[in-house]
Amino acid sequence: MKQLGTNIKVARQARGFTQEQVAHAIGMTRPTYALVESNQRDITTGQAETLAAMLHVSVEELLGASTDTSTLINPQTSIVKYKQMLLNALQAGADQSDGKITKTKLAKILYLADFSWYYNHLTPMSGMSYRRLPRGPVPDIFFRAVDELIEDGAVRLEESGRAFMLSLIEKGEAPSNQLSASEKAMIRAIGEAWRDKQTEEIVNFTHEQLPWQICREGEIIPYGLITQEDPQKVYGNALIAKL
Repeated sequence: MKQLGTNIKVARQARGFTQEQVAHAIGMTRPTYALVESNQRDITTGQAETLAAMLHVSVEELLGASTDTSTLINPQTSIVKYKQMLLNALQAGADQSDGKITKTKLAKILYLADFSWYYNHLTPMSGMSYRRLPRGPVPDIFFRAVDELIEDGAVRLEESGRAFMLSLIEKGEAPSNQLSASEKAMIRAIGEAWRDKQTEEIVNFTHEQLPWQICREGEIIPYGLITQEDPQKVYGNALIAKL
C-alpha cells in the first residue's frame, strides 16, 4: 500500500485540487489526509473509490496496478499543457481589433474545448476538474495558470470597467508542443466561433448545458454529463457547420 499515497498525491496535483478539498471529499481532516499522502495511513475501499472518481483515475491505478490506459500523469506536464490550451484559446478567441478577451470568456472557451473534446473522444483534453462557480464552470487551476502567465510576461492583464481583459504579449503562434494537432484545431475552432460574441452570450450558453444545471454550487462537474447533450447544445450552431 506504500505506493497508494504517492499515487493519490500525483493524481491530486495533476487535477489541481488542494489537500483540504480532497480530505473533505473523503471525510478526513487535512492533517489526517496528509498522513495518507505520506504513506503513513491507509484508506477504506469506499474512500479509494471516491478518490478515484474525483481524480478521474481507476482504483487499480491508485493502488499501483499497471494498466495499458493509465491516466496518472505528471502534474507539471499537465499544468504546462493547460497553460498552452489557455494561450491558444486566448489567441483564437481574442478580439481581432485589439487582441483582447475578457477573463470570463477565456475560461468559457477553455471549458467548451475540454468538454467538447470529451464529447468526441470520451477523454478530457486537460484532465482538470471543473467546478460549478457563479461564472463557471472553471477549474481551480485556471486562476493559478493566468497569474503565472502574467508573472512570466506571456499575458497582459488590464481592467476595463468591471471586466478584466487579457491579451498575449508575444506575437506569433502560441506554444503548442503539448497539444496534438487535433486538440489545437478544436481550441481554434471554438475560439473563432465565439470570437465576435459577447461574454454574456457564452456564459448563458454554458449555463444552459446539462453539466451546469445538474450540479450544485461549488460541486465538481463530471465530464461524462456532457455526453447526454445533443450536438448543438455542446458546440453551438455556429460551430456545428465547421465540424
